[in-house]
Amino acid sequence: MKNRKIVILGTGGTIAGTASGVGDNLGYTAAQLGIEQLVDALPRQGNAPFALVSEQVAQVDSKDMDFSVWGQLAARVAHWLGQPDVQGIVITHGTDTLEETAWFLQVLLNPEKPVVLTCAMRPATALVPDGPQNMVDAVAVASHVGARGVTVVCAGVIHCAEDVQKVHTYRLDAFSSGDAGPLGYVEEGRLRMLRNWPFSGEQAARGPVNTVKLADAAAWSRVEIVMNHAGSGASVVEALVADGVNGLVVAGTGNGTLHHALEKALLEAQAKGVRVVRSTRCLNGRVLPRAGDLLPDSQGLSPVKARVSLLLSLMG
Repeated sequence: MKNRKIVILGTGGTIAGTASGVGDNLGYTAAQLGIEQLVDALPRQGNAPFALVSEQVAQVDSKDMDFSVWGQLAARVAHWLGQPDVQGIVITHGTDTLEETAWFLQVLLNPEKPVVLTCAMRPATALVPDGPQNMVDAVAVASHVGARGVTVVCAGVIHCAEDVQKVHTYRLDAFSSGDAGPLGYVEEGRLRMLRNWPFSGEQAARGPVNTVKLADAAAWSRVEIVMNHAGSGASVVEALVADGVNGLVVAGTGNGTLHHALEKALLEAQAKGVRVVRSTRCLNGRVLPRAGDLLPDSQGLSPVKARVSLLLSLMG
């Protein structure tokens, strides 16, 4: 008798998308199929030592992901993680903001059990959809003995939530872990690990998770991202400060370098109480801090993940 569960939570995305024709991989509508339909399409594994349990948390195109959905998702993940018969969790998600949700859940929950986000670059109605295989691979990771933390599985590659980024607009293998490299691979249902399972040191200092507070969109601080580029000025930062922004992440050039006018505006914002974090718009590498830096660096996080960490930090 199966006494262990793998819980599959649906949030929409391309993996649940449909198009009018099997040859259309662009003109589809995301988030059309329910999670039960996606699970029913998976091959049955009669000898699997676990049962699949599905739940629809949201039904959105991930470009429209917002704080209310994050709050609902965090609450459901926390609930299922607390069930002793649950071995792991799989979350179906759109690719556009997947890396942000993955890092949000990792920093917030730092789960001892595996939480695996997966996705698709083709809709469910495609001639050869990639979603079903990605889901099967994600279940393999979620059911793996010793797995822990939040990971992303796409095209047979296992990525750490901290490192993963979407790097391609179209191809099936759309994600990369940059110079950190992937955690491992799923090969015919078996895992070949290259690195250790993820752990977020931030969680230790954060304390208990208040998922009820997260469900209230009004409780979230406002954090925006600005970018350094040729001809950068102060006007965008000044406008955001005047509009009541609580935090700013700046995607600097190179090693977090900033145009002098933009840097001056950011320092003035920081002096007024706005939290400012300096990241880089480079795909690989991280900002290497120097003695005397006036703006704190993102400790290796990309701009979007630095924003997630700053949001949670401002919420206490």
